[in-house]
Amino acid sequence: MRTEHHKLVRDLIPQIIREDGLSPVVRLLGEDDYRAALREKLVEEAGEARDAPAGQLLAELADLVEVIEALLSAYQLTWEDLVALAGRKRSERGGFTQKIFLEYVADREAPVPGADRRSS
Repeated sequence: MRTEHHKLVRDLIPQIIREDGLSPVVRLLGEDDYRAALREKLVEEAGEARDAPAGQLLAELADLVEVIEALLSAYQLTWEDLVALAGRKRSERGGFTQKIFLEYVADREAPVPGADRRSS
């Protein structure tokens, strides 16, 4: 029997699989495929972080950081580039500390439900 995965894995996973008495079948990716696989891995890890119970969140966030670091390297970017841009965006648009949840945006002409309506 074989279990299909078709995904990017950490460098030591094939060795760990062999130590478990199984036979991994792998291939090395070219640069374009590697970058695409990293982006897929980012989505996978983000979903795992989203679904993680509180006790597992740190481990899932660590996996996300590993993928982000690999993406930065694959695109010849640095962690410093990322942190600097995040700081600029925080200065221009704010962070997430105020816990603001946007429900919707009403047209300027449309009345907002529950708003005070005064006649002119």
